[in-house]
Amino acid sequence: MRYSRLVSNIRMTDDVSNAAMLHREWDFNIAQQDAEFRDDLREASGIGKKKGRKRGRQHGPVLSHQVRALIGEGNQAYVDENIPEAIRIMQEVIRIEPRASSAWSVIAQCYEDSNEPKKALQLRIMAAHLRHDADEWERLAAQSRNLGYNQQAMYCFSKVYSLDPTNVDALWDRASLAKEINDLRAARHSLLAILKRFPHDMTVLAELRPILIEVSDLPLCASLYQAALEHYQTVQPLGPVQHIDPSLAEQTPPNQTFGFIDLLVLADLYNTMSECDNAIQIIRKGCRWLQGRASQRFWDGCVDDREYDIPREDMGNVIIERSGDIQPGHYPLDVNARHRLAIARIKLGDVEEGKMHASIVLAQDVLDYAALFGEIADSYFEREMYADARPIYEVLGADPATSSLYVLLQVAVCRRMLGDLQEAAEVYKQVIDADQTNNDAKMKLAELYEIMDEPRKALELVYQVIDSRKRRTNQPEATPTPGTVSQPQGASLFEEKSRTKSKTPAPGKSRLSLAELKALEEQREREVILGYTRAEDLWPRMLHGDAEAGREWMIEAEKLVEMFRETRNLFVTTRDYDFKGMLPKRRIQRRDDTEEDRMVSRLELNERDKHTRRAKDDGQASEKVNSFRGVTFSSWLRVFMQYAFVLTKRGDYDQAEEILRHILLSNAYRDSNSQNTIRIAIITCAVHAGKFPVATEQCRKIINTHQFNNEAFRLLLVSLASGHRPTDSFVSSTLQKHTLRELRLHDAAVKTPELMKWNVVGRKYNLSSSSGKEESSKVDEEADEETEIPGPPENNATEKTAIRMPTKNNPIIVALYGQMSLAAKSYQSAICKLVSLSRIYLLHAYDYCPEDPVVCLSLAIASLGRAMQRQSDNRHHMIAQGMAFLSQYRTLRKSHGDETLAEVDYNFGRAFHQLGLHTHAVTHYERVLEIAEKRGSEHASVAKEAAYNLSLIYVTTGAVPLADGLYRRWLSV
Repeated sequence: MRYSRLVSNIRMTDDVSNAAMLHREWDFNIAQQDAEFRDDLREASGIGKKKGRKRGRQHGPVLSHQVRALIGEGNQAYVDENIPEAIRIMQEVIRIEPRASSAWSVIAQCYEDSNEPKKALQLRIMAAHLRHDADEWERLAAQSRNLGYNQQAMYCFSKVYSLDPTNVDALWDRASLAKEINDLRAARHSLLAILKRFPHDMTVLAELRPILIEVSDLPLCASLYQAALEHYQTVQPLGPVQHIDPSLAEQTPPNQTFGFIDLLVLADLYNTMSECDNAIQIIRKGCRWLQGRASQRFWDGCVDDREYDIPREDMGNVIIERSGDIQPGHYPLDVNARHRLAIARIKLGDVEEGKMHASIVLAQDVLDYAALFGEIADSYFEREMYADARPIYEVLGADPATSSLYVLLQVAVCRRMLGDLQEAAEVYKQVIDADQTNNDAKMKLAELYEIMDEPRKALELVYQVIDSRKRRTNQPEATPTPGTVSQPQGASLFEEKSRTKSKTPAPGKSRLSLAELKALEEQREREVILGYTRAEDLWPRMLHGDAEAGREWMIEAEKLVEMFRETRNLFVTTRDYDFKGMLPKRRIQRRDDTEEDRMVSRLELNERDKHTRRAKDDGQASEKVNSFRGVTFSSWLRVFMQYAFVLTKRGDYDQAEEILRHILLSNAYRDSNSQNTIRIAIITCAVHAGKFPVATEQCRKIINTHQFNNEAFRLLLVSLASGHRPTDSFVSSTLQKHTLRELRLHDAAVKTPELMKWNVVGRKYNLSSSSGKEESSKVDEEADEETEIPGPPENNATEKTAIRMPTKNNPIIVALYGQMSLAAKSYQSAICKLVSLSRIYLLHAYDYCPEDPVVCLSLAIASLGRAMQRQSDNRHHMIAQGMAFLSQYRTLRKSHGDETLAEVDYNFGRAFHQLGLHTHAVTHYERVLEIAEKRGSEHASVAKEAAYNLSLIYVTTGAVPLADGLYRRWLSV
């Protein structure tokens, strides 16, 4: 029977939204095709040609006389209440002409009268495909939903909307039903279709938001909310209407404006997507618009959030000085909005502004705002600002209503990263006491005991973890619940499934055998050796400008680099695990117990015999793999650096930086020499591309790694040699604070070494927090917002042995900080700004090294610069002091030979030029030019600078011809 075949074909499909299948089965028109064929024959023969307007298409097929007679008999049988006969006749009609809709309807009514509603529903759906009636499809959708045929109901709702695009209720019902059965894809599609007809409707957006978040489509969600905000700001430019009469406010539909909650949602979306700049602008402009102050656009010119500063007396310990003409607005800001601002500022790196907002939020009751407290602490933790995250986690952990295992574990991590190992161990003990099955906490505590040289306690914990794992392995595994459970089909045309959020794990691929893995690795090794050899051969030709060789070298190098970066064994999460090869030798084990067994072996050796342990460690170190697929790691590193340098020269600096930063994470380059080499390579690329903030960041990391070493500061000075953009990075607040902290640490190491505490985790000295002095509190307040987790040590001895502290004062770091103040036009700070230990920067450097010409020249510049400021009340004294230091500089430089005479004269001319003594300045500038004329080395001296400054004096005094001569002789290309 054709009816059974059609139903079986429909049931074969599993896609509810695939309505085209039913169209293909039912929407054929044989009569129309036959009529068109006969018309074509008449037109071709010229006989019986139609005249006038062509008749339109008839609704339904053209029924034959036999079919019409049978339909009449069937109707008469139904009227006579002969249901079986009526069904038999109508089935015969359907066999002859399956598109006779009246036959389907009569059979459906017959089954309805026979109390078989499910069969009747099935037949009515078949008839509905022939009538194309939206109202009928809507009735069928309601009936299907009542009978529990959700997939069939969703299909019916789709047919309603396809026939009547204005019926939004059908889309809404389809979306609601899709959410009930957890079909997020269909719900998303339906709600977006509604939103297309009713743009910026907040009710629809509120329903759509959790679905988009569930499917991780955050960009689309943020764009929809952003468009809605812009729409309502255009419609209501002065802000939402504030009704005086509360009854009028109740009459306003809630979806006709963008509310405060929607503003917080949009800010959260931007913060989650790490678009913190957008989150800040949304909170600032959005709250201003909600407060009816949209016209106050001058606040957008402020890079900070002074618009929402609280009064100074309410700020507490966190006080930020605002500079500029615009005074703080002191406008109210809800705690939730301020929390979003704090999160965005902290993630963006504007830590001082973020701390100001965070302090206001943290002043609230922790029981009421525990979620906000936790998110602020998490933001500090993500920025690796453990000193700021720790007290917040401790506040949350102190109250049973806000405490949790996650909070306690975060407290333990913060204490460990800050060097308080004993306190971290106490927290891990509390976690283990609360949850004896928490193996992660036990392993973390075991690592702490190992660092604290308590191997017995560590062994006991590791044994507990191994026993727990064995017991868990022996327990029978529960049968996984499939993601979709099929239900009996009944009379539904679709395979009804109840969807759950748990996904059915995909069947895994068959794993390769050890022999196959070895064969595959050998093949890849041959490919790497061949590519590396080819790249080595092409490199000299590439350096000589061979374009074809350059293109081929880039292809080979890219293959090598990507192969290395895609190897997971080279980028393991446990940084302390050395690379042991692609197929390391290991004992046959039934379980994944490598980490625990490795720690047990290490601790047992440590406990058995220290001398034996050292010999074993040396043997293991000698067995360390130093190559990957036939190429040594040093050769790999050379390829990475060459590739990065070429990319940078070709303008693709971002790709070069990404590669080098990724290589930093490889366990193949854990040693300090490799880390330094890669960081210096990043600095080189950054300087070439003009990315001086990146160069400064890497220099700071090297300074942190090599504490009390002047070479790291020299590298910083070389990276920021000269120019406006390097100067901006040189005088940045983060670098100044970092240098000041290093200066204080160096001074404390010399003056009060008993206050210095060796941080085992960070492997550097810090000031002890238990000293109780004001200095420690200041250092804590100015904690670095970019404190990084130090790299892994090369061995245990290096980790536990503290470096030697300096025993005498260091003039370099003091002079460096003074020159930073000098470059920032803070001459008073450069000369005599007092720190907590009452030291003087440049004058202090002069005390340490009075025979250094650079220090003398810096002091002269600072003195003359201070004398030219309006705030100076002893100008003549400062000028005399500056000239004295300048004279001392001349004496010291002349002792180095006649090669420095031009430099000395230029500096004297520049000093007189600044003081307005043009006669003396001209004398020294002309002397510089005379020296350059005699030596013929104008390109290697300051002749061009002297000529330019001298031309300025000539132009100022009206001697334009003399200036023109200087331009032609010295300043022309």
